[in-house]
Amino acid sequence: MSTAIATVTVSPGLSGGRRTGLGRRLFAALGVGAAVLICAFGSLASARSVPAVPGGSPAAQASPTGDRLVLGLPLEPPNLDPTVGAAAAVDEVVYGNIFEGLTRITASGLAAPALALSWEVSPDGLAWVFHLRPGVRFQDGTPFNAGVAKFSLDRITAPGSGNAQKALFEPIRAVTVIDPLTLRISLDRPVAALPSLLGWGDAVMVAPGSAATNATDPVGTGPYRLSSWQKGAALTLTRNDDYWGSEPRIGAVVFRFISDPSAAFAAMSAGDIDAFPNYPAPENVAQFRRDPRFKVMVGASEGKVILGINNRIAPFNDVRVRRAIAHAVDRQALIEGAMFGFGEPIGSHFARQSAGYVDLTNLYPHDPARARALLAEAGYPNGIDVTLRLPPRPYARRSGEVLASQLAEAGIRVKIENLEWAQWLDQVFKRHQFDLTIVEHVEPMDYDIYGRKDYYFGYDSAAFDALLARLNAAPDEATRLAVLGDIQRQIAGDSVNAFLFQSSRIGIWKADLNGLWVNAPIAANVVSGAWFEGSSGTAAKGPATPRDGLPWGWLSLAAAVGLLAYATLRFGAAYVGSKLAGHAITLAAATVVIFLLLQVVPGDPAAYMMGLNASPEAVDALRQQMGLDGSMLDRYLGWVGGMFSGNFGVSYTYQSPVAALIAERFQVSGPLALLATLMSLVVAVPIGLIAASRRGSAVDMGLIGVTQVGVALPNFWIAMLLILAFSVNLGWFSAGGFPGWEAGFWPALKALILPAVALAAPQAAILARVLRTALLDTMNEDYVRTARAKGLSRSQALWRHALRNATIPLLTILGLQFPFLLAGGIIIENVFSLPGLGRLVFQAITQRDLIVVQGVVVVLVFAVVAVGFLIDLAYVAVDPRLRGRR
Repeated sequence: MSTAIATVTVSPGLSGGRRTGLGRRLFAALGVGAAVLICAFGSLASARSVPAVPGGSPAAQASPTGDRLVLGLPLEPPNLDPTVGAAAAVDEVVYGNIFEGLTRITASGLAAPALALSWEVSPDGLAWVFHLRPGVRFQDGTPFNAGVAKFSLDRITAPGSGNAQKALFEPIRAVTVIDPLTLRISLDRPVAALPSLLGWGDAVMVAPGSAATNATDPVGTGPYRLSSWQKGAALTLTRNDDYWGSEPRIGAVVFRFISDPSAAFAAMSAGDIDAFPNYPAPENVAQFRRDPRFKVMVGASEGKVILGINNRIAPFNDVRVRRAIAHAVDRQALIEGAMFGFGEPIGSHFARQSAGYVDLTNLYPHDPARARALLAEAGYPNGIDVTLRLPPRPYARRSGEVLASQLAEAGIRVKIENLEWAQWLDQVFKRHQFDLTIVEHVEPMDYDIYGRKDYYFGYDSAAFDALLARLNAAPDEATRLAVLGDIQRQIAGDSVNAFLFQSSRIGIWKADLNGLWVNAPIAANVVSGAWFEGSSGTAAKGPATPRDGLPWGWLSLAAAVGLLAYATLRFGAAYVGSKLAGHAITLAAATVVIFLLLQVVPGDPAAYMMGLNASPEAVDALRQQMGLDGSMLDRYLGWVGGMFSGNFGVSYTYQSPVAALIAERFQVSGPLALLATLMSLVVAVPIGLIAASRRGSAVDMGLIGVTQVGVALPNFWIAMLLILAFSVNLGWFSAGGFPGWEAGFWPALKALILPAVALAAPQAAILARVLRTALLDTMNEDYVRTARAKGLSRSQALWRHALRNATIPLLTILGLQFPFLLAGGIIIENVFSLPGLGRLVFQAITQRDLIVVQGVVVVLVFAVVAVGFLIDLAYVAVDPRLRGRR
């Protein structure tokens, strides 16, 4: 970008050149700025929020009383099909709401009838017959019957299936349709837990006609249907009026995705959301307990946090060393120190509320002396040095610090390495390059992972394999529970891992809300039973009616063409053409560099999407579907060729076009950057002018002090102060989120005001100081002193002569700031839970969604290039001499 600060000086009236008024120059510069504004807003309508599936907008689908429930979730689902991935965030939105299975898992963790009314099993346990519920239809009108059920189950076990739990359904030998409402499942070996497995999200029923598009346009049999999905911000479900069961009492449910704990606290405190079923910040719970507006619900989850041990390598292949680690751990102190008291100790890989649980927490009591003795017995009298590799989740980072001090007391010296999630998956989960790690396993009844020889902790036991075979062949429930107890004892006795605690599910609800799950036997937020007592929740805020926007795409094109035509006529075709050619070469070179750099980034997108419990076969199948097995050159040429036609590829994570994702996020980042830029100019220019015109006075010194504070204060700290003042205390603004431009211009703009102020404050301080310095430097030039000698006052000389040249460095800094504001506001976007470009690229990096990262970075490079071109034009508009001299 050609934005070097020019050093020429121009003095109309004193030089021999043509007199050109400053007002005319500034008017031209403002015209360029207006073109920038129109072009940036131009992409707003090119990708609106995901259109609603048949059923319309939230307003159209709201309940007769207008009730609406807003739930906060820490993680956004990568897609909406629970049968093609293991991400718990998918089930937390769609399970029991959009999709249903033959059975369902209740809040107590038991399997109950759902789309199957009843079932029976043969005496040998090899044949199950399910009797289906009549009169059920999918949300698109497709009838549900035994044929559809057979299709759904066959799809799980088919070759190339991407179902993460395919291995659990491998015993299914055949699925037979007896009649439209009767289904037989034949097994190769008994699976006593089959009704429970069929109640998982991985086994929900899908229709043949919509199965391929469920990731972005889910169609199920549940009480709610998808209304809209504003990726990165919120997802809205509305009541399915044709539901076969009881009508839900809440008409519309909004899931807001708030990953930052501080933002979650602010949104809850400001009343923007009605409940946070899995609240991510236990340190704030005491404050909510004291607030009568809320109630704190603490339940049990299936999350089992373990200190994973690499059993493959020395010294951890010695059971004495593993037992020493177990004796070194003080579980209760860990829960108090890392989790603020929320959690329950466990002694094996088993949730306390699950049937068959055996309390083994006293098998390895906290005893550092015993741990040292075991290490000495194993041949390590001086202790051992280990590396603890931690994923990014708060429970892991906090637990790691506490565990390091506990292990040190037993002579186990710990070096902590913090990894991003994709790095953890690549180095720990896939390549097994670790000593110790901390991770939470959230799948229910997932003890079978200890039978996988290639699993990350590398446990290999013939005794355990025999127990697993006995469990699968258990003829009755009593035998099955007894074998489950033996399995827990085997895992704990071998001290495969150090079993730390079972996570508590902390729910923060509004005081009048009832009917949500307190416990979490599976990852789900079933909302059909929720209701408000004497209140309508957030109905007073009600969903805004979407409005048709202006044809921004055509306006953008017209503005770009008009700008080029004006620049060509004003500055000459040769000058404009040379600038465009140089920027085009820069953009082309950037695509090569971007692609090559991202190819060497570690991490497997397929492994990230499938989750911890996915089988290697499922991960390989997904990798092939995503096209990750092609050559680097083929992928680059395909990517660049697609961009020329407007096709940036398909997101690995969201499974939707990257161009639509970028345009949708630009609806937020573009206006936010522009608003922050305008705010900074409105504040900076008067401050710079006043300070320069009153140099050395008290006013000047005061303004310099104010700008110094603005430069020193971090924008995220300013953002939190603004939220506390104007959202939590005064209630004038929401604490975060973005309703979309379809909700109306003012609601959308209002959501951007506080973030824009937080972004603009430091930038305004920088611009004001740059303008003041440039003005003072210019005021010392000879031609200005000559003007003063001819009778001009200081203010007249400043306005008529100094300001024009001082504008050049101001434009330069402004050109550098805008691209930063466009994507550099990721912290502000996280604090305010805004679905912008910065947050999109950050999520894509952590998820190794490389195709999205490539697309976003190219767009940002294009923005830098475009702004550089516009700044070049603004230079010449302010000072025509620059065209010739440069």
